[in-house]
Formats: sequence, C-alpha cells, structure tokens
Amino acid sequence: MTAEQSVETLDPEETLRSYLTDRLKTTVEVDQDLFDSGLVNSMFAMELVVHLEQTFQIAVLGADLRLDNFRSVRSMAALVRRLRDDHGH
Repeated sequence: MTAEQSVETLDPEETLRSYLTDRLKTTVEVDQDLFDSGLVNSMFAMELVVHLEQTFQIAVLGADLRLDNFRSVRSMAALVRRLRDDHGH
C-alpha cells in the first residue's frame, strides 16, 4: 500500500484477487466458487477472515461469518463494502 492509498480507497476485488493469486499460486476469477473449486478449505477461510479484517480495517462478526460471504472474490468484496459503509469508512 502506498502512502497516498488509504484503506477506504483500496479496491476490494483487485486486492483480494491479488492476495488469493499470490497465496493459492493460481489465477482466481471474481465469480469463481473458491470452495467448490477446492481452492479454499475451512482453515483457509479463517485466514481470509483475518486478512479482510486487517487489510480493510473491518470486523467480521456474527451473521457475517457465513460461508456464502467468502465463497467468491465478488462476495467478499461486497461484504467489505457493506461493512465499510456500515461503519462510516
């Protein structure tokens, strides 16, 4: 992240695709089902929660910890945007 780039200006989809491509050593499409494709398991899903919280300075709690929120890059990006909007970021 550069000095002029703040958490609020990070593009969740691009940031997540880059992170997943690096971690999984394969290209990930925004609508690809990460669980059905076998790329992500429940342990890695927990790592994704931590990554989202740290990268985007959000808290993923309670009902937001549903598997469907982490099924694809698009669903995680939507979660990030909603949580940022809910907390005035």
